[in-house]
Amino acid sequence: MSESHLQLARAGLYCPSGGFYIDPLRPVERAIITHGHADHARAGHGAVLASAETLAIMAARYGPAFAGRTEVLAPGERLSIGGVGVSLHPAGHVLGSMQVRLDVAGRVTVVSGDYKRQPDPTCAPFECVPCDVFITEATFGLPVFRHPPARAEIDRLLASLALFPDRTHLVGAYALGKAQRVIAELRGAGYDRPIYLHGALEPLCALYAAHGVALGPLESVGDKGRELAGEIVLCPPGQLADRWARRFGDPVCAAASGWMRVRAWARQRGAELPLVISDHADWDGLCATITETGARTVWVTHGAEDALVHWCGKQGLNARPLNRIGYGDENGIERPDTLSGPR
Repeated sequence: MSESHLQLARAGLYCPSGGFYIDPLRPVERAIITHGHADHARAGHGAVLASAETLAIMAARYGPAFAGRTEVLAPGERLSIGGVGVSLHPAGHVLGSMQVRLDVAGRVTVVSGDYKRQPDPTCAPFECVPCDVFITEATFGLPVFRHPPARAEIDRLLASLALFPDRTHLVGAYALGKAQRVIAELRGAGYDRPIYLHGALEPLCALYAAHGVALGPLESVGDKGRELAGEIVLCPPGQLADRWARRFGDPVCAAASGWMRVRAWARQRGAELPLVISDHADWDGLCATITETGARTVWVTHGAEDALVHWCGKQGLNARPLNRIGYGDENGIERPDTLSGPR
């Protein structure tokens, strides 16, 4: 990886000049964390540099002593670490998600982390950062993946609720990012009734609300079941096929994921109502972002690398897959076995 300031070490992406890792796979002395999903943010580092929101998410998940020390870097603020200029820029993935910009003598490398280009009322929008080397995710790096507007999928959910007013609508959504986005999109569509939460979703919804994200009235499912007919209940995706879901009688099971574009996967997950809502860029978003950065060298990771590398080559770019082991679904349930990359 001589074109950039990074090298691939056993623990992940490493910057020798600065002595730090980005989203390392195991505890290290110094780490920069792009966002709070568990496949990127691990506990046990000596020091962690991240956005304030990401540090709050890590503390909520791992406890206040998740790292030896922590440091907040505000979006756009620049810091010099061992002669490497470091700044963070919004990635539009989840609350607090950031890209990492590295500058050495005017040569710029950007590590995208996970990102999306669709608008999201729960986090800052993606900021395109010009660079020489762009390290991009490729979770949905196949042309088949083109995500519809989230509001259109929310309208489908509300139409189903109107069509089946006597059935609880269970929506499987990740605890961090997806659940809060679905709630906020429902509010934006005019749904003002209480939304019921599985206990696993409550802490991070409270954290989002504490950071100023308007989610409206939320209530715990608790011991409720059939009395929630006609209501919307959010739960982790794995609960859709669990005995927990049986308490609702004959619920409409919906799953919010970019993978819901794959019909076989929707059937496998038991989704009667697949909702194509993703926290990742689709094929068009990936291609547009690479073009907009102006990078001539592109490293592709986290997904269907080959197709995106091929596309980059046809654009005259120097592109290669960055094969990494240890990254994946934080809940381990939403990724098809035949594809890599989460959500």
